[in-house]
Amino acid sequence: MQTVPTTASTPSAPPTAQPFKYPLERQFVEPDWTRIPGYRGVSKQDWETALWQRRNTIKNLKELKAALGDLLPESLAASIDRDQREKATMSILLTPHMVNTMNMDDLWGDPLRRYMLPAYDDRHPTYSNHPKASRDSLHEAEMWKVEGLTHRYPTKVLAELLSTCPQYCGHCTRMDLVGNDVAQVEKLKFKVTQPERWTQMLEYLRKTPTVRDVVVSGGDVANVPIAQLESFVMQLLDIPNVRDIRLASKGLMGIPQHYLQDSVMAAMERLAKKAFERNVDLALHTHVNNANQVTPLLGKAAKRLLEVGFRDVRNQGVLLRGVNATSKDLLELSFMLLDHARILPYYFYMCDMIPNSEHWRVAVWEAQKLQHDIMGYMPGFATPRIVCDVPYVGKRWVHQVAEYDREKGISYWTKNYRNGIELQDPEALNRRYEFFDPLYTVPESGQQWWRDHANAAQLAHSIHA
Repeated sequence: MQTVPTTASTPSAPPTAQPFKYPLERQFVEPDWTRIPGYRGVSKQDWETALWQRRNTIKNLKELKAALGDLLPESLAASIDRDQREKATMSILLTPHMVNTMNMDDLWGDPLRRYMLPAYDDRHPTYSNHPKASRDSLHEAEMWKVEGLTHRYPTKVLAELLSTCPQYCGHCTRMDLVGNDVAQVEKLKFKVTQPERWTQMLEYLRKTPTVRDVVVSGGDVANVPIAQLESFVMQLLDIPNVRDIRLASKGLMGIPQHYLQDSVMAAMERLAKKAFERNVDLALHTHVNNANQVTPLLGKAAKRLLEVGFRDVRNQGVLLRGVNATSKDLLELSFMLLDHARILPYYFYMCDMIPNSEHWRVAVWEAQKLQHDIMGYMPGFATPRIVCDVPYVGKRWVHQVAEYDREKGISYWTKNYRNGIELQDPEALNRRYEFFDPLYTVPESGQQWWRDHANAAQLAHSIHA
């Protein structure tokens, strides 16, 4: 078929008719915290002080009410209270800085509120929990080589230094271990003392030359006293086989004031200098889920890390319905990070299958469409990849699915390596591994299948777990 070239007389779409408009109309400003009753008398000096932020972190509903006053609708407060008693897997922990990025005119609809302060009425009325959900949804503890050190990939490990954060996210994939006990979940505790655990981690890495990549996480490294964090990472840098170190900290967004402290930045500069001398890539990975969270204080902290020598600051968000699960939301967030904070949009993980997470999760087919819809707007190196973290498999781009039963919402995935508990399993590379869509995204016939099989599925899963 012959293609007709466009001429001056051929109608064409106006240049403003793109599905997404750039440049962004959104402003890059720090919201005025004095609009919030509890912070009306707070000076700029106090607000930008990490100690003040930590001392005034909201830890329960009473403190939330005191901070927000009449801005917190009574119906929302009651719903948050019920959620903490009946559904929540994480306790409330929210810095004033994070509170300040919320839309006080619409707290019910605010994206940050929806995942940091989940309300009972947010949950899906029929399917709040998937029959296959589990506390340690990625089975990280099963792959511990020493307590807190997960060897899940051939050349990469995860070092969980501690089990606390400056703030707690409702969708936390490590809800089994991280944070305080809640009504629904009695958290696991590390049994080995922290100094001994860290020593065991370093010893394992020294004797395991196949590991080149270490993610230093928790919890959140922003809660590790800076002298202790520096000591641990310095020792990592002395291990010849370690070539890539990533510090994982949502705290960069949640309490950027921490990273702007002179003592913290001086330690980061020493680490960056040694990493450069050793030809090791040192980066910080943060966790920003919505463009509203990209403020000048975040940008200032991220740029300081780059100035002192960090290879990259990258963002690993989580794809959450009602928070960022539209192409507009993802592109706005990505451009805000790149244009204003020099943070590289890296991954958006599909929300993991922890208990009571169904209302946040999107189906694989929805994630595939989102990946399609965000392509072509940003530079290739800065176009985030949407990944599914498949239990016992690891990260897979959402289009790598091997087979997909849309009726039942079951996707099947394959892998090309053995994890730490499969080294003697001859079938590990031939097996298909399952992931499950939220049940409300499958057709009625599929929902009926799950209703018929839910008890059996839950029993089989509890035996396996």
